[in-house]
Amino acid sequence: MKKITAVLAAAGLVAALSGCQALSSVFPAEHAAAADPVQEVAAVTEVFGDGQKITAAVVKYAAEISNASLQSEDFAVANRTVTKVYANNAPVTAEQPKNGRYVVLELSKNDEDAVAFGMEGRDIIRRRPELKVTQTGDIADTRGNTIAADGNDRQSKTAVNLVVDDFKQASFADPQTGATVHYNLFVPKNYNPKKTYPLVLFIHDEGIAGSDVKAALQQGLGAVVWASPESQAKNEAFVLAPQFGRQTANGKTAAANDADAVINLIKHLQTRYSIDTARRYATGQAEGGMAVMAMGGKHPDFFAASYIVAAQWDAVKAALPAKGKMWMMVAEGDEKAYPGMNVVAGVLEKGGAKVVRTIWSGLSAAAEFDAEARAVGSQNADINYTVLQKGTVVPAGQTDSSAANHTHTWRIAYTIEGIRDWLFEQRKP
Repeated sequence: MKKITAVLAAAGLVAALSGCQALSSVFPAEHAAAADPVQEVAAVTEVFGDGQKITAAVVKYAAEISNASLQSEDFAVANRTVTKVYANNAPVTAEQPKNGRYVVLELSKNDEDAVAFGMEGRDIIRRRPELKVTQTGDIADTRGNTIAADGNDRQSKTAVNLVVDDFKQASFADPQTGATVHYNLFVPKNYNPKKTYPLVLFIHDEGIAGSDVKAALQQGLGAVVWASPESQAKNEAFVLAPQFGRQTANGKTAAANDADAVINLIKHLQTRYSIDTARRYATGQAEGGMAVMAMGGKHPDFFAASYIVAAQWDAVKAALPAKGKMWMMVAEGDEKAYPGMNVVAGVLEKGGAKVVRTIWSGLSAAAEFDAEARAVGSQNADINYTVLQKGTVVPAGQTDSSAANHTHTWRIAYTIEGIRDWLFEQRKP
């Protein structure tokens, strides 16, 4: 399981518990054994390419737990597979366990009940990030006292959503268009107004259009990957993810008010934060990618570069966005987007754009993807057009349909670090 790097304390778990008095001060010593040794249970979620999953539980004890006393079979989580159990001195996962009051239960992300937010065709799967934890074996604290298995089911009361919780939610009423944009904004954690920072805009697809503003963060990596601790360590950046209540583009037209309102929102944010106007970037998947292309056509000098995933656009209008660098990715098995983007690439090339075409296997390892991305980026083309080979996009065991190729393109696309690095390398003259 991908290492969880965010500190749960910062997200509220410790704050929720800090007001609790020590049990020894509440109960006389002779009654200490009657006290519940468990103070709190929290569920932890992470976002992956295919959605948000519940990947861990953190159990806080009143006493410091001896890591040497713990085994995986000492705990059970209802309907989940416990893969690892260890103690820590902070409510975070760790490669090197330590004695501490927190017991971390890492869970299999492949469990059916792991899904907190996912897509199955056009249907959205949502599950409350809750867990029921049971201590099934005896463990010990660092003083040698046994904490006996009691068989009690303890329901999590807190949910910590890694990276997602780092975004702020707000609304912008655009005085020019009259439209209101509901959005998620990530501000770099070490933000310094004396510095300037790039901004990445992500536009979601039609499948999650609605009133839940956080859906754009939970569906996949399109927004949160840029705000991950790993990405921010390399490229500190603002990340903006609007949430729309309707389709923003359909391949030929786009909602003009939405596009203009987002541009005006970014201009508004520039009055509040130090955003580098030479390093504004846009990305979108499916209809979101179409919306980004439409924005590029209407505002050709606004973004330094864009990343278009599993989208298509009217070939007649495709010449307009070519002023900014663009990387387009589509699956060969996507029967709508693939033919459409072939035409778009041809139109852009005839218009004078340098287009580099590549075909990649969707089964490539991360290092292979990065090497391929570096090779393409080094050619300094106007348009990088990458096709994911048919038969390599949809996971084994799932129907290899056009729709599946479409949605699994963005499952792969945003994991490719080399393309993300390429985007940050682009600057407006």
